[in-house]
Amino acid sequence: MVIFLTISLLLYGMLNLYILKRGIQAFSSYPAWRFLFLLVFIILILSFPLSRIINGESSHRLSAVLAMPGIYYLVLMFYLFMLIFLKDLIRWSCRLFRQPVNELSLLSVSNTASFTAILVLSIIILFLGHLNALNPGIKTLRLTVDKMANGRLGLRAIVLSDIHLGTYNRANRLEGLVKKINGLQPEVVLFAGDIVDEAIGAEEEEKMVRLMKDIRAPLGLWACPGNHEYYGGLDKNINYLERAGVQELLDKAVKVDNSFYVIGRKDWAAIRFGDRRASLPDIMAASQVDPALPLIVLDHQPLRLEEAQQAEVDLLLCGHTHAGQLFPLNLINQIIYEKNRGYLRKDRTHIYVSAGSGTWGPPVRTGSRSEIVLLELSFKPAEAD
Repeated sequence: MVIFLTISLLLYGMLNLYILKRGIQAFSSYPAWRFLFLLVFIILILSFPLSRIINGESSHRLSAVLAMPGIYYLVLMFYLFMLIFLKDLIRWSCRLFRQPVNELSLLSVSNTASFTAILVLSIIILFLGHLNALNPGIKTLRLTVDKMANGRLGLRAIVLSDIHLGTYNRANRLEGLVKKINGLQPEVVLFAGDIVDEAIGAEEEEKMVRLMKDIRAPLGLWACPGNHEYYGGLDKNINYLERAGVQELLDKAVKVDNSFYVIGRKDWAAIRFGDRRASLPDIMAASQVDPALPLIVLDHQPLRLEEAQQAEVDLLLCGHTHAGQLFPLNLINQIIYEKNRGYLRKDRTHIYVSAGSGTWGPPVRTGSRSEIVLLELSFKPAEAD
């Protein structure tokens, strides 16, 4: 952990030194603007690490005050660095091909106009990405399961993942999400992990519990844990979610409405915390699952998808990837995962990886859109006598 923090702080410092250096060069002819730039950016640069330090020592309100500008600055820093580096890369390429760049050129490090344009463009990207994150889309997924469900012909479910309730995604975000869920009139709500994130104050926690209780789903709210439930303290988070009416399934299967099974798997993070993660066959055997009924599996991270295929489950629901969340990380995300977002079928097993209903860290999405999945399942009708 110490090594990770050290590397992270060094990288954070190097990126910001690079941005500050280019800003000072760009405003070299305008001392007042250079001073204002340095003042604003030093405050923003210090906001995030200071909020983490204060939050680590106490629940001081100053932490919350610093946290929001600090977390938004991470995105601004990300795009400022990429755009400034792109400009430098073009300038270096010109020199490589013996194309001179004079002081009046837009490619010059002292050109105020080009640096200002980069700054404005980065702010616009941040603003539009924030608006995108605040408005999750409704993704309708219609699937047919070739099994009878004790007379039930279909199921209307909501699938959510990666809400990350905590320091940056507060109760006001959850309130809008709950309204959208209830407006879709689900029979059941299925959470594919990372509902909660970091520790929050008691007052905010009570608001979230109250809002979660407002979700109307007659067949219940079922969830598997995500890696962030473990990072924030699994027992504490399970207690919080159960108070809100969400039933966490830790390598456990439950029969719902005598019609279908919901199977929740522990996240891969369990292994890092000294726990074990049972195989699907072992979970099904321990819970005496009847494989003749439809089987729905909740597994946070879309890893080893063939396990669900081999266990012949009917539907696997995952999250975790956020579909990259920020461009161009979404392009890298597609390389890492067999399926980083959307629908996949392996033999009889339907698989859906959600882009997530919230955001991790900055409430900004530039590489994907938050989503609420409306799942409409059709089951095989009972055979006539």
